Amino acid sequence: MKFLLVFDFDHTIVDENSDTWIVRCAPDKKLPNGLRSSYRPGHWTEYMGRVFVYLGDSGVQEDDMKRTMTAIPFTAGMVDLLGFIGKNKEFFDCIIVSDSNTVFIDWILKAADFHEVFDGVFTNPAAFSSTGYLTVRNFHAHRCPKCPKNLCKRKVLKEFLDKQLERGVSYTQIAYIGDGGNDLCPVMFLKKGDVAMPRHGYTLEKKISQLSQDFCPVECSVLVWSSAVEIMSYLKRLLKE
Repeated sequence: MKFLLVFDFDHTIVDENSDTWIVRCAPDKKLPNGLRSSYRPGHWTEYMGRVFVYLGDSGVQEDDMKRTMTAIPFTAGMVDLLGFIGKNKEFFDCIIVSDSNTVFIDWILKAADFHEVFDGVFTNPAAFSSTGYLTVRNFHAHRCPKCPKNLCKRKVLKEFLDKQLERGVSYTQIAYIGDGGNDLCPVMFLKKGDVAMPRHGYTLEKKISQLSQDFCPVECSVLVWSSAVEIMSYLKRLLKE
């Protein structure tokens, strides 16, 4: 009996968007208007590449970025939830599928000593260049018309499950915990025995609700949460059953 927990990162594990939080490192803690207005829908990763060039040009060092990122607050109840999962790893496999990047997530998880809770992190690859600039690339290529160019979370989840099956691992239930519009695609992949956990008041909850109103509800059950303690209570009930 094993359960798979799939987490988004921004506004789910941490209570902010890590990509916009890094702007605190910029001069006057803001970006020039021309840079801000250069974003095109669906091309966020390319936009962040330009943000990182600007930060590098402004003399922002790796240490400055790391100090800023590790101060990002966790969502209410999340520290307790991750601690609980860490103590019950024999029952839970746990992955992150995120539009952030490997450097930010790695820093934040290691600083809080949560990196061992997760069995995999699927996010845009990032690294510091020889000149000290942070660079970021798209996670993969895909053909999903619903998702941003750099990442289809459904594709990531499906490929992960296929690989696990090859290793002889299947799951009693999948729980998907997220907040954003790009979390809807993987949620629609979930089956009847699975559960979607949208954060209350965020885009994912609204999109799931809209689907019900349009008479094409998601197949899985839905548990809306405000504090991760509610997710922990659900997982404790699962283990009792």
